Amino acid sequence: MRLVFLGDVLGRSGRDAVVELLPSLRQRLKLDFVVANGENAAHGFGITPKICEEFFAAGVDVITLGNHTWDQREIIPYLDADPRVLRPRNYPAGTPGKGAGIYAAPRGRKVLVIQVMGRLFMDPLDDPFAAVEAELARQRLGTTVHAAILDVHCEASSEKMALGHYADGRVSLVVGSHSHIPTADAQILPRGTAYQTDAGMCGDYDSVIGMKKDAAIARFVRKVPGERLSPAEGPGTLCAVFVETDDSSGLAKRVSPIRLGGRLAEAMPTED
Repeated sequence: MRLVFLGDVLGRSGRDAVVELLPSLRQRLKLDFVVANGENAAHGFGITPKICEEFFAAGVDVITLGNHTWDQREIIPYLDADPRVLRPRNYPAGTPGKGAGIYAAPRGRKVLVIQVMGRLFMDPLDDPFAAVEAELARQRLGTTVHAAILDVHCEASSEKMALGHYADGRVSLVVGSHSHIPTADAQILPRGTAYQTDAGMCGDYDSVIGMKKDAAIARFVRKVPGERLSPAEGPGTLCAVFVETDDSSGLAKRVSPIRLGGRLAEAMPTED
């Protein structure tokens, strides 16, 4: 199976990159399933139902969120209405929406998607390791599901890496989101799980992690409240991680970064 995870889609620049580039990318790489992190899609803060529908129309199968899940209030009822949008699994019981789901893929196959949020330098949520364990105890890669993707929405790279090794051999891909910078450590872990610490951002890289430079710099220089941060509006780069899995085990055969458009050097997996 061929899977892609799109890094945090930030503002209109990121949305435009996804809508413009994803349809042809699905055809070019013969993709079976696409997950996108959409928590920054609405002007950098949260996501709306309308934007979700735009992503689905462009070829996204599942949208994950993160610490900006609740920034657009209209998304709250939508989380219960559409199971294709996931908030972090380790929010407390009773929180709207859900943090994991099983989704249909071509030829009758099933894909498990889980998202958890880290606790280092972030909100003190429930234990993400326990949340992952609870989901993986119910499903078995290569038996009940044909592929599994774990989105680890974390500030600390150490926490992402620990969760990667924790889930090694039990999911197809562990990929980090939230940092907005693509890391150079795409690899297959010892037990067969593909891993990358952060997929990066779909957005304008002539920025400070996607936001306009002047206001962001002023916050560091002056250390006083100032202009509200807003997304940079230049050409967007689509950043993602590609994984091809073994059909029988669901484990990774290869993993590769994707970078298309905008300012960053292009990277694409080899085509078969």
